[in-house]
Parts: sequence; C-alpha cells; structure tokens
Amino acid sequence: MSKTSEMEATIRELRDIASSINDIANWLTGAFSGTEESAPAPEPEKALTLEEVRAILAEKSRAGFTAQIRDLLLKYGAKKLSEVDPTSYKALVADAEVLGNG
Repeated sequence: MSKTSEMEATIRELRDIASSINDIANWLTGAFSGTEESAPAPEPEKALTLEEVRAILAEKSRAGFTAQIRDLLLKYGAKKLSEVDPTSYKALVADAEVLGNG
C-alpha cells in the first residue's frame, strides 16, 4: 500500500470516528438537556364560581342540612354566601360535601 493510500484510509477512519463522536455528543445533549418529553404539567384546577357553590349548598340545604350550611358559612366568616371569600369556595364545598356522609 502506498503512503497516499494509507493516508487516505487514515483520514477516512478519523472522519468516521469524528462522526461517531458527534452522534454521541448529540445524544448526550438530548438525554441530559431536559428537552425530553416529560410528564405533562397538571392542568390548573378550575376555580369554582359563586353560582356553582350556591347550587351545591342549595342541594345540601334541600337535603335537610340548612343549619349545617349556616354553620359552615359562619366558619368562613360570613352570614351569607356572597360574603365568603372566593378563594375559600373549594374548602367550603369540600366541607359541605361531607354533610350526611358520616
């Protein structure tokens, strides 16, 4: 084999090795960059509206829990539902839903 042929073969091998190294570097970048598909973020919970809370409490009241509903409203610092802080609706509904279950 002539010196030129040997040099060409060596250059070809070096290019193949360089290509392999580049492929490995790309794979490592993708694997550890955090761009992989991760679990989707949970959707934020829909905030309850006054009307939705009113409907839930009215149903409980019709089921015979009127006094307990009044007590719950007082627990949340209100005499009537419209005075309850909307950020407390979820907790209020959770408290109301257990009425009659225990």
